Amino acid sequence: MSLLKRLLAWFRPDTSRPLTQAWLAALWMGVLANWPLWKQLQTLPGVGIGFTVAFAGMVVVATGAVLSLLAWPRLIKGVLLVLLLGAGALAYFIGSYGIVFDPTMVVNMVQTDMRETRDLLSWKLFTSLLLLGALPAWWLLRRPKAPAQSAGKRLGGNLAGFGLGLVAMVLLALSVFATLSSTMRNNKSIRYMVTPLNAVYSVSSVGVRSLSGPKGPPAVIGADAHLLPRAEGAKPPLLLLVVGETARSMNFSLNGYARPTNPELARLPVVSLRNVTSCGTATAASLPCMFAPQGRAGFDADKPQENLLDVLQRAGLAVLWLDNQSGCKGLCDRVPNSFTAKLPDGAAPLPAGLCHQDDLEGAECFDESLLHELDKRIAALDPERLKRGLVLVMHQMGSHGPAYFKRSPDDLKPFLPECRSNQLQDCERQQVVNGYDNTIATTDRLLARSIAWLQTQSSRFDAGMLYVSDHGESLGENGLYLHGMPYAMAPAEQTHVPMVLWVPEGGALAASLKPGCLAALRDKPASHDNLFHTAMGWVGARADVYKPEWDLLAGCRT
Repeated sequence: MSLLKRLLAWFRPDTSRPLTQAWLAALWMGVLANWPLWKQLQTLPGVGIGFTVAFAGMVVVATGAVLSLLAWPRLIKGVLLVLLLGAGALAYFIGSYGIVFDPTMVVNMVQTDMRETRDLLSWKLFTSLLLLGALPAWWLLRRPKAPAQSAGKRLGGNLAGFGLGLVAMVLLALSVFATLSSTMRNNKSIRYMVTPLNAVYSVSSVGVRSLSGPKGPPAVIGADAHLLPRAEGAKPPLLLLVVGETARSMNFSLNGYARPTNPELARLPVVSLRNVTSCGTATAASLPCMFAPQGRAGFDADKPQENLLDVLQRAGLAVLWLDNQSGCKGLCDRVPNSFTAKLPDGAAPLPAGLCHQDDLEGAECFDESLLHELDKRIAALDPERLKRGLVLVMHQMGSHGPAYFKRSPDDLKPFLPECRSNQLQDCERQQVVNGYDNTIATTDRLLARSIAWLQTQSSRFDAGMLYVSDHGESLGENGLYLHGMPYAMAPAEQTHVPMVLWVPEGGALAASLKPGCLAALRDKPASHDNLFHTAMGWVGARADVYKPEWDLLAGCRT
């Protein structure tokens, strides 16, 4: 009878015990919240049901082992509440968009704003949160208080749970070792799909880096920054840097795309570089890297330093950052900066058609608002610096998804029907592409009108424009949507970005370049590594960090 009671206890465990709660939650999250992972495994060659079951067992016991260490009465319910709700959200995003949750994604999440967050909300997300997170959390909170137990005995039980979990994980791994090793080696993204361990690792990694990182002001770079002397009577330079968002090179008709996504730029003397790669696959990774002198291979995000804007300002130039997105990721903290919705004193209000007027979290404006009252914004800058030159940065909302239909105005939707939902996986793929291509056409019009504005400055400045996107986007290829994949495994759709140069004929810069040299750059490999040095060379700034071999125009100068 005693043996029978013990066997029945395994099937009817005391759910008031923290250790029991930890393992039941591990079973729930490991099996149910990882449905996108089980679906993904079944698409891989050589992976059958047997391996999937063994892998699921590994996920459960590994999660149970970790939670065993946290199985204390005053701690476990709070931990499990957060993990269950997080697992419900991750199951939705991984299953819907094919994303992975790694440290870079944590940084993206922390740095996003309410507009971007709103675009990701849906009833499917709330359903996933309810079924996979809120319901088990409600059940957990209703469990009675744990029976009294000495700290030593509870610690012993927790360590036993941890040890048994590790042993079980090792045994399961050994049982499918050949398939496991090849699968993990050839599909590295899987490790970031294991919920909630991916979240625990990624959040912990970002937290440790944040706490252990250097404190104080960013390291100074280009302390010797200066401007080269200009010829007598030469106009000061004006470089417009347009930082695109989520534009991929393969959807630019300038680069061979079959659809006319760049009709206005096609009529202008621009040079579009067709073989450009990004620093990262998300804004938080790419922006700091592309404005740094080291290039992707040498850039360390954990070591704060000054950037291109600091160096140009130290050289004596006027610098202005205009933002129509979620911020500059710290790049513009030490230079004049503003958001499109924050107008200078005496400026005319933004036209109604430029902004969505029904936004609860503040107006979201189309990128064309970056040009609104631009002359007044510039007039507010230091006039002595303006005499030496101006670098103006426009940070777009661009093609940010998943609500692509919000990024193009009603009068500029040449490709219809478009997906009118943030549930991209529920739309026909052609509708998703249509909505995305409309955003590229909108960027095309912004760049053309930016060039038109630059031409109005020709009496004061030797003006030019450099446009480059921060990263690309997946539009359903191989089941992936959006961006943010770890760089080593990211598809070309997320790393192959457009770059467009406009150097007007008759200007001092154009006169200094060899005939036909700019056009020869079209098919040469380039990357975000070139931005820092090309911008410095463009405006005649020099410092010890300047590398002429990374300046795209250096080889063209006579």
